[in-house]
Amino acid sequence: MESKNVLVTGGAGFIGSSLCEELVKRGHNVVCFDSLSTGKESNLEPFRDKLTMVRGDSNTKDLDDVFKERSFDWVFHYAAVVGVERTLERPLEVLKDIEGIKRLLELSRKTNVKKVIFASSSEVYGEPAEIPENEDGHLNAKIPYAVTKLMGEKYMEAYLQTYGLKTTSLRFFNVYGPRQDSTPYGFVVGIFIRQVLEGKQPTIFGDGSQTRDFVFIEDNVKAAIAAAETAKSEGEAINIGTGKPTTILDLAETIIRLSGKTGLSPKFLPPREHEIMHRFPSVKKMHGLLDHKAEHSLESGLKRTIEWYKNRM
Repeated sequence: MESKNVLVTGGAGFIGSSLCEELVKRGHNVVCFDSLSTGKESNLEPFRDKLTMVRGDSNTKDLDDVFKERSFDWVFHYAAVVGVERTLERPLEVLKDIEGIKRLLELSRKTNVKKVIFASSSEVYGEPAEIPENEDGHLNAKIPYAVTKLMGEKYMEAYLQTYGLKTTSLRFFNVYGPRQDSTPYGFVVGIFIRQVLEGKQPTIFGDGSQTRDFVFIEDNVKAAIAAAETAKSEGEAINIGTGKPTTILDLAETIIRLSGKTGLSPKFLPPREHEIMHRFPSVKKMHGLLDHKAEHSLESGLKRTIEWYKNRM
């Protein structure tokens, strides 16, 4: 494919840096834009000399300067306040991301960007009315993070309908893999792996019967690039997952087994308030529009992720 000029906001984060790496591998000219509030320059080290890193906040005029100096074919908007604990502790900061979405769309419109890909979230479904969750089904966004993502999707739709700016929203389910944060502000796979590798019991809230769809980072990234490449995705919101639910208990036990930590078992804590019990998607739309299917099993993805953590602990 012809080389593209690509902007990735939030490009130094876990998912963003992995996207930047794959885009660079495919020969695209990449600008990584990140405030480094949660992203890390170290995530870019393996390919740092093959892209342009610009530090700035997507919710401010920092973003304007990037568009003044360069033109882009594709824009991936991944900049956001992330992590369950962080988004609950700083709800008003999460809502500021709406301004960044509006700013990015207006700049993309004015500079004739060919396509904008927005990183939305499975959180827009809230407490699901149906399982698996279908893109055209019931949405129940309530927490600030979910509301921000849903509003982002609506802005994407509005700019397509009003100005003809080509946009796609991707609803990410539980992405995991190398570079993911494993602090209390991180995500369950990274937290479990760090606990187990430190010889600690992985802590489960409730009885572990909650289900999630765990997607290896490489599968997520390939789906996002497929969305940029195909006209079929324009104006769509698309679930990005495997379509295969896994219980939290099974996840913990699999990580213990693959880590070789015999004698460990999960530690059960009281359930968290407002915990969503079941969340996994229908991926028919992803298969049909993007011609993409997840290639990695949970076990193969976890093996690679555990090895990455071992090498860095």
